[in-house]
Amino acid sequence: MNVMVYNKYKELLMGLNIEVMKSMEGVFNVDEIIDTFTNFYYDKMILDITAIRDYQNTDNLQKLAMNINMENVILLLDDSPESDSKTYLSKLISLGIYNFTRNAEGINYLLVHPHTYRDVVNIHNLQDIDTSATNGDASLEGVGSSNGKMKIIGFKNMTQHAGSTTLIYMIRKMLSQVRNVGAIEVNKVDFLYFNDKDLVSTISTDLPKELMKKQMCDVVLVDLNDYDDVSICSQVYYLIEPSTIMINKMLRKNRAVLETLKNEKVVLNKCVLNSEDVATFEYETKLKVFAAIPPCDDRQENIEPVKNFISKMGI
Repeated sequence: MNVMVYNKYKELLMGLNIEVMKSMEGVFNVDEIIDTFTNFYYDKMILDITAIRDYQNTDNLQKLAMNINMENVILLLDDSPESDSKTYLSKLISLGIYNFTRNAEGINYLLVHPHTYRDVVNIHNLQDIDTSATNGDASLEGVGSSNGKMKIIGFKNMTQHAGSTTLIYMIRKMLSQVRNVGAIEVNKVDFLYFNDKDLVSTISTDLPKELMKKQMCDVVLVDLNDYDDVSICSQVYYLIEPSTIMINKMLRKNRAVLETLKNEKVVLNKCVLNSEDVATFEYETKLKVFAAIPPCDDRQENIEPVKNFISKMGI
């Protein structure tokens, strides 16, 4: 059975041919909606956005998303300029709100075919989110730009245990001295072993929500692991440990991997090759190496190879 919360679009929602066990009419604070439905079992909630007081402020929707499972909510948007903007929709997606529409046909479709992040990624652009819209007068200095926008940098191991997690830890430790830096790992909990509460572990479906929480950061470093949708990142670095066994394992797993990396930023991590060997690697693989980082002591405060890598990244 379903529940409804409506205001401006009562007539539209009442015209739907669906079973409703509970409905609320009017304009409500987010807390009122949360208190009413937190311990109330229902299949789907159809929520008229105009029933949320001050819905233009996405802080209210963020609070709702943190207390109600938005996978079970279909949000009926209005036609106001605020909610019709790409920036507003992108914020909804960042909060884990994927099921939204503006008409009855859309509601009927989403009741049967609920959206996942993959269905809305084409309209999600974290780089266009204006943090001042959700944080009062706060603005970001930005990295590599002057427009005050967060930079999301992804790291992906191409060979097994290429060291993306530890590299992110070292980069964040050094970069945090001059920047507001966040770090997130997807679908693993290796950050746990660094005993740092500011290192966040999450799952694929919650990554957009975690990124939204980091909007005050200049840079967010993301350990992508098996997360393949790199479109959320400003830049992605692909890590290879250039030992014979690791490279052969990578090629055995995917023969076409070198072709897919041709135009990407490839980093040789935990690399003991000299400059001549790196040149040979580039010749044999037809890849351009962005950087080669030797094994490092992650306990040190100032790690020169990591410092050089940060400088080359432009941050």
